[in-house]
Amino acid sequence: MKVHLVDGTYELFRAFYGSPPRQAHDGAEIGAVRGLVRSMMVLLAEPDVTHAGIAFDHVIESFRNDLYAGYKTSEGIDPALWAQFGPAEEATRALGLVTWPMIEFEADDAIATAAFRFAESAAVEQVVICSPDKDLSQCVRGDRIVCRDRMRGTVMSEPGVALKFGVGPESIPDWLALVGDSADGFPGIPRWGAKSAAAVLAVYKTLEAIPDDEKDWTVKVRGAAQLAENLRKQRDDALLFRTLATLRFDAPLKETLDGLRWRGPDERALTALAERWGDDQIVEQALALRRA
Repeated sequence: MKVHLVDGTYELFRAFYGSPPRQAHDGAEIGAVRGLVRSMMVLLAEPDVTHAGIAFDHVIESFRNDLYAGYKTSEGIDPALWAQFGPAEEATRALGLVTWPMIEFEADDAIATAAFRFAESAAVEQVVICSPDKDLSQCVRGDRIVCRDRMRGTVMSEPGVALKFGVGPESIPDWLALVGDSADGFPGIPRWGAKSAAAVLAVYKTLEAIPDDEKDWTVKVRGAAQLAENLRKQRDDALLFRTLATLRFDAPLKETLDGLRWRGPDERALTALAERWGDDQIVEQALALRRA
């Protein structure tokens, strides 16, 4: 069997900006939630999708905000999108999906925890992380844990990570520490770009292994003297940024492998949602998936 793990926050953002707006009977905006539900039904219609879970950032802030003041927050999120986070969790539960709303941890931490937990099972052929988020590429292991971009129709195994970023999955947090991640709110180290970080980490793998003096480097990189000087001056910052970029594998998930088996929608809950939304098709479509 395969285990599919979905980045619900990404899917909701994608639906918000890609689906037409729509209001429920009470006037609440539900366009993104409806788009998310339909996207999940497309996924569940695939014959090898039997065990699945979806994770959301129930709040954007996490323990990482305590470590770094500039880390991402909910500030700037469109209110019409933010208002659909709670309904999205309600909707995926009604659809019958195991739903993880993260508060202290982030959705990516839940996905990383689940990926490593269930990849250990001999019954699992492959764990498929459904997200194009570069942070999650650090979870990839051979062909056993892969990242799937459903929108582009691509699957990235371990060689694919190296091809895309220039480093293996284990060095992705170090690479992000040097390059920075604007989406997560940390800047990286000045002058370090994707190519220079990849070239140096391809040799040294970790921040600690990079010599302070560029004369000791065994790799030729343009501007090495300035890169080395900046890293010397901000090595503590780089280590902090790596901590921010490193996903956790101890998120509090209680589900067993059998608990991830999709057994169909919660018909009663989904019917209640459909009535509020004025959508008379969702229930029948979801029930048809279970019968298929």
